[in-house]
Amino acid sequence: MIKKYVIKNLDCASCAQKIEDMINKRNDINECTLSFANELLMIESDNEIDIHELEKAIQKLEPEVTLEEKDKHSRQSKHHHSEHTHHHDDGETCAHEHHHGEGETCGCGHEHHHDHEHCDCGHEHSEDHRLLDAKNVIAYHVAGLDCASCAMKVEEAIQKMEEVEKAVLNFSTETLQVKPHGQVSKDNLFHALQKTIDHVEDGVALSYKDEKRVIEKPKLFVWKDHLSLIVGVIIYIVSILLKTQSFAFIGFLAAYVLIGYDVILKAMKNILRGEIFDENFLMSVATIGAFIIGDYAEAVAVLLFYSIGEIFQSYAVNKTRSSISSLMDIKSEYANLKTSQGVMKVEPDEVKVGDILVVKVGEKIPLDGIVISGHSMLDTSSLTGESVPREVSQNEDVLAGVVNLTEILEVKVTKPYVDSTVSKILELMENAASKKAPIEKFITRFAKIYTPTVVGLAVLLAIVPMFIFEDAIFNEWLYRALTFLVVSCPCALVISIPLGLYAGLGKASKLGALIKGGNYLELLKDVDTVVFDKTGTLTKGSFDVVEVNGNDDLLMYGAYGEFYSNHPIAKSIVAKYHQDIDESQIHDFKEIAGKGIDVKILDKHVVLGNASFFADQKIEIIEPTTVGTIVYVAIDGQFAGSIVVADQIKETTIKGIQALKQVGIKNTVMLTGDHHRVAQDVAKKLGIDTVYSELLPQDKVAKVEQLLNQKHGYVAFVGDGINDAPVLARADVGIAMGGVGSDAAIEAADVVLMQDNIETIKDAIVISHKTNKILKQNVTFTLVIKIGVLLLTMFGLSNMWMGVFADVGVTLVAILNSMRVLR
Repeated sequence: MIKKYVIKNLDCASCAQKIEDMINKRNDINECTLSFANELLMIESDNEIDIHELEKAIQKLEPEVTLEEKDKHSRQSKHHHSEHTHHHDDGETCAHEHHHGEGETCGCGHEHHHDHEHCDCGHEHSEDHRLLDAKNVIAYHVAGLDCASCAMKVEEAIQKMEEVEKAVLNFSTETLQVKPHGQVSKDNLFHALQKTIDHVEDGVALSYKDEKRVIEKPKLFVWKDHLSLIVGVIIYIVSILLKTQSFAFIGFLAAYVLIGYDVILKAMKNILRGEIFDENFLMSVATIGAFIIGDYAEAVAVLLFYSIGEIFQSYAVNKTRSSISSLMDIKSEYANLKTSQGVMKVEPDEVKVGDILVVKVGEKIPLDGIVISGHSMLDTSSLTGESVPREVSQNEDVLAGVVNLTEILEVKVTKPYVDSTVSKILELMENAASKKAPIEKFITRFAKIYTPTVVGLAVLLAIVPMFIFEDAIFNEWLYRALTFLVVSCPCALVISIPLGLYAGLGKASKLGALIKGGNYLELLKDVDTVVFDKTGTLTKGSFDVVEVNGNDDLLMYGAYGEFYSNHPIAKSIVAKYHQDIDESQIHDFKEIAGKGIDVKILDKHVVLGNASFFADQKIEIIEPTTVGTIVYVAIDGQFAGSIVVADQIKETTIKGIQALKQVGIKNTVMLTGDHHRVAQDVAKKLGIDTVYSELLPQDKVAKVEQLLNQKHGYVAFVGDGINDAPVLARADVGIAMGGVGSDAAIEAADVVLMQDNIETIKDAIVISHKTNKILKQNVTFTLVIKIGVLLLTMFGLSNMWMGVFADVGVTLVAILNSMRVLR
């Protein structure tokens, strides 16, 4: 049994970890997950949980924290959202599982929203949604923030503001999302945020996300911004040439101040703010110490190369960001609005539903709409990764973000910008960086431990040898200790890991796979079982009647009986009838989910459905020899015949299954409500390993549960994203097919494929493997170099120059390595 609680007054992430660890140690608890971001505590236990006793236990660690059961109303609202309304005469809402077996269900009673997250061990618990409710969130652009650890400090400071309920700062995307607390004005909040940021970090500018900004290409070196560095270098060179002179000390001191004043100033400000273990402070202490013991030239040189390294590092970070941003350059900056005065250029968010837009050759379509005039070819590669242009003409739908290639189009807008495909994709990619992968969470915790540990070792290295070795020279051991300080900043990992993950997410999106977070990107590499829904995923879902076994009016009874259904099979039977339906002849329509339909047509009692439904009705059937989905028909209690409907396999499905096996998928599984003969026939044609047929909606969830219990790796489920929400939510990775423009698809799945092609899953898995390989390279390379330099320093075999390389140099190499994901 899993119980959910809302945990209040918890404003410290490390405290949240302590509470989670404490609860997990209890014998009466199977598993506990505490999501600090959305204040959700989930506890799995075989016993009843006393909320008051649990609250007291938590308050021993954190006295201000309170606990309450998760609000039932919020669950009901989610439940309501996941329901699918059927077109019944009585207007009731029901599960949309049709009797043919391939109808899918929203699964009334199941939630679309995931409640699972991935902890650092890689296992799935309840999802840590750092995403904020878009309705109440203000998005800002944060410029001038080139340090990932500084970004963490800024986010923590903003979280503590009275005006702020929640805040998320994405270093990779330079985006700050803030959910205001109470009735605070937008202007007052902006000024309060900027003041808080200024207090924590200098030189960081805030602007509203939707403001127009001129984004310049990153430049490696701007002379006027580094005049003091240039003058300092000149004085330093002169001082080296004249180092035998008595006044050389003054030259080295002047060079030190000119080159390192910014570092020292930041260190002093951070000390006043209570931030001691900061790279500026560590570098200042190390170089000032070297200056004191007489190593003037080396002290200045270390600071000089550190400053140059920082310039290169800043450039590399901005270059990576720029490269990732270019992958998502799908937003149109303007729209050509057709008015009575002519065509006007306007902002896309100013356009209303029903407005007419003119899209010229070479322009992006700004909003989703329908073509009312023109015939052209569209480049959809920016959305779907599909390189072949798509032809469109009058009355066809078009999506925002695609490029018009050949002729002018007039498009009638069908969705406002905020609901357009391009807006959803950009928002999804922006929020994706907030869902941290296990490796990223590990690095965050590691960084908090690593720096204080190395600083502590540095202090011991300076003092302990004085008591152990008789001939120990204090200046020598102090120099080694100071070198330790230079190596003690974990910037290489803190910066390169999130950049690498975000680059992977950007690359996947370019190929048509929207992955909703770094956690899912990392998880994909360990997927070894892929489960497919059949209709609309492996097959086109466009059914045709291939055989009618019965008298001449059997098809008429079938069409009348299926008239109120929206299922593809029902539509195919109605379409095959080719005649108008007289609704006045249809009475007492009843649908039994997953079984069939009971209805009166032309005053006759008609039953339509699958074999199990007819067995329940004790009506004997004659099974046709043709393979397909069979709709049996009985009139006034007597078997009248059957209608055979067949689905068509997608052209890309067979290649897609083969591609998955090439990238390490060991087991492909198909779930379907179809008769076992149909299912086996399709599975054989596709090369599917395992098939489960004649399933009801709840059976599909049960089968995925069974596979999850048997698994060695992770299980992915691939469905249409609209009617498969319960199964998508239950699998380790839920993948929605062809989800462009579908709210339900984007909401229910962890990965949204932009086109109906399962080959894209292979691309996503390949990117997952490549990204994780590069991230592991960064971790291994960084730790080996840093630990190696620390060991060499202990034995006096290294100097501060090597320390600077182990800090700034390794960071630069790791960032450049992360950029390889984009290739």
